[in-house]
Amino acid sequence: MRLDKFLKIARLIKRRTVANEACDNDRVYVNDKIAKPSTKVKVGDIITIAFGNKERKVRVLDIKETVKKEEAESLYEDL
Repeated sequence: MRLDKFLKIARLIKRRTVANEACDNDRVYVNDKIAKPSTKVKVGDIITIAFGNKERKVRVLDIKETVKKEEAESLYEDL
């Protein structure tokens, strides 16, 4: 699955366009490498997102095309 789509479905970033912008501005890393919006995400990957001066690090646990709001947190775990 594409990184920008995963960020939206997992509700780590609200909109896919915002996820694209974050990737284009080098604020998203996958396994400690700068990631493009089209980067393929796999189970076990570690995603780091820089929000201003804060950083959020998560591990991908599952990949689904659609998920309910309540189940979105089951796709990743915070590190």
